[in-house]
Amino acid sequence: MTFLAHTKSPLFNPDRNPILHSLLKRTFYAQFCAGETPSEVRSTIASLKNSGFKGVILGHAKEVVLSKEEADGLDVPKNAAEQAQIDAEEIATWRQNTIDTVDLTQKGDFVALKFTGAGRQALRHLKATIACSAEFEEAVHDICQRAQEKGVGLLFDAEQASLQQGIDNWTMYFAKRYNRERALVYGTYQAYAKRTPKNLASHLELARREGFVLGVKLVRGAYMGSDSRELFWGTIEETHKCYNGIAKSILQQRYQGILQPVEAGCTEFPRVALVLATHNAESVRLASELRDEQARTGEARIELAYGQLMGMADNVSYEVVQRARTRLAPHNNNDNSGVEVPKAYKYLVWGKMGECMKYLLRRAHENRDAMTRTVEARRALGRELGIRMAFWRR
Repeated sequence: MTFLAHTKSPLFNPDRNPILHSLLKRTFYAQFCAGETPSEVRSTIASLKNSGFKGVILGHAKEVVLSKEEADGLDVPKNAAEQAQIDAEEIATWRQNTIDTVDLTQKGDFVALKFTGAGRQALRHLKATIACSAEFEEAVHDICQRAQEKGVGLLFDAEQASLQQGIDNWTMYFAKRYNRERALVYGTYQAYAKRTPKNLASHLELARREGFVLGVKLVRGAYMGSDSRELFWGTIEETHKCYNGIAKSILQQRYQGILQPVEAGCTEFPRVALVLATHNAESVRLASELRDEQARTGEARIELAYGQLMGMADNVSYEVVQRARTRLAPHNNNDNSGVEVPKAYKYLVWGKMGECMKYLLRRAHENRDAMTRTVEARRALGRELGIRMAFWRR
């Protein structure tokens, strides 16, 4: 997968090699991606929603993950006129791909997007942590306005560490503009990074001061293969503790534990909305229990969506779907005033096979620890099989 994601050889380009394309389309691609055409994407989305998902988180797959040599090469000067033309074409393509993605979604869905998908100019500016260009900003405004019209949220993805500060700066810039009443723009926070609690606290303080809603997509992280190990917590247990601690603070709208205010004594929490993006069943259970307790006690609750990647942790996803179905069932005469109907979403990407390769590579990296999830999924499938066999015997 690493070789296919980075090779420059036409022979191993799946968009040019029909045998390779066919093999990948029926395996990795089918597992994790929505389709190569709008009709394929619409069919996949309809299938997921018919299965009980509240909505989808849809992204166009094109992205850039830089090697050290590629990152250094961004600073090499080129002919100005030639570079300007390349930049304009790349931004225009990214803008159209993203608007096409928004147009494939429906009200209540989300669109995931990456600044780096806009090409080399965005990469250069992000790496230098400078403001985005006028033409790039115009493209983002077009995307935000189209998403507002459709009632769709925008999840700006986190990326590798060398670009993350620039991504955070740009995300907050657009959040201040578009999140006045509700969260349209969401930033992504990676719990495996040691800097995340302080970084999130600074964004919470900015949202409080500026009076906008902070949209938070909380993930564990997916760039361990390209970033320096010292940037991350030393153990998976520390990452779990960080993730669950941040989630609890946001859901309860108060500073506590690992998430502390920028200024000691300033405890006022801003308005927030959360996408809890996790394959960890324990994190979902903890959040669900907390939300039910808040519903029973009448405590104010924030906007919350649960999200998992298509092709991963389906047992976690469908437990959320089943809980929602049970609580919405017309024959359920129980008093549901003390419970919440959770919103389950699946994250999926679309695009040509070649555009999806780096996304698929990150899924392969994440699945190196798939054995632990496989045991859990197998047990869940076994329980479900037992229930269905018992029902069939009756």
